[in-house]
Amino acid sequence: MKQLYIAVSELKDKVKELKIGDMLYLTGDIYTARDAAHARMDECLNNGEELPFDIRGQIIYYMGPSPARPGRVTGSAGPTTASRMDKYAPRLLDMGQLGMIGKGKRTDEVKAAVVRNGAVYLAAIGGAGALLSKCIERSEIIAYEDLGTEAIRKLTVKDFPAIVVLDAEGGDLYAEVSEGRY
Repeated sequence: MKQLYIAVSELKDKVKELKIGDMLYLTGDIYTARDAAHARMDECLNNGEELPFDIRGQIIYYMGPSPARPGRVTGSAGPTTASRMDKYAPRLLDMGQLGMIGKGKRTDEVKAAVVRNGAVYLAAIGGAGALLSKCIERSEIIAYEDLGTEAIRKLTVKDFPAIVVLDAEGGDLYAEVSEGRY
């Protein structure tokens, strides 16, 4: 298990070196999208339309922030249960999405798409949304503003902590732990 401070822009070059259990501290731009935004993106693709941002090489954080308190960029910013996006994730990974941040297990289809595309699934600590929000330096709605907290946002993060749960070689931290091998 390694601790790595890594720029999001450099993650693509390092993703194959990452192993389950590695602790990453990400700095750079990531995007947020939850259930409603994923459904809307899927609808766009089904209609032959382009996504509202270039998904290639991007990290999507499954998160919908609470309102920001005065003087803060965002309110609590904890992860959403990732399995709710599992029906959309393989398609987006096949389009070049580099990774996802959420919490919880993923389906076999998502695991296969992670390996097939040399991607990564990271877990953020559930219940620590207030602490995670302190790593967010900037937040900008870029699409689907009508969805409120589920709008797609571009976040600029600094030293955002996340654990490698699914690695590009097929490692699965949840499986290893549940089987007593980790």
